[in-house]
Amino acid sequence: QVQLVESGGGLVQAGGSLRLSCAASGRTFSSSAMGWFRQAPGKEREFVAVISMSGGRTDYTDSVKGRFTISRDNAKNTVYLQMNTVKPEDTAVYYCAARRWGYTKDLSQFGSWGQGTQVTVSS
Repeated sequence: QVQLVESGGGLVQAGGSLRLSCAASGRTFSSSAMGWFRQAPGKEREFVAVISMSGGRTDYTDSVKGRFTISRDNAKNTVYLQMNTVKPEDTAVYYCAARRWGYTKDLSQFGSWGQGTQVTVSS
């Protein structure tokens, strides 16, 4: 399985921007769909965005469409989540995850997870 380490979280004011990164180790990154998920206090972990192995296909949850952008650099084994115009409701721990082969938004189908990075948006 691929090992994942997120970074880039922190405190940001509403309307601001933040870029999360997720560095992967191992040889399976380029053959894995990559996803970002988040979990707010007292809530279940939810899907945020997913990108295909080649980067040619992406999907987002409705609440972040037009504000967040997922991208990947297979040469650097890294996936990114650019977060623009953030809102207080974006506050959560953000996790990246890898799904070997296939493409899905279902978090139960992702086999490798990072430890998460906290994003806090102040109003």
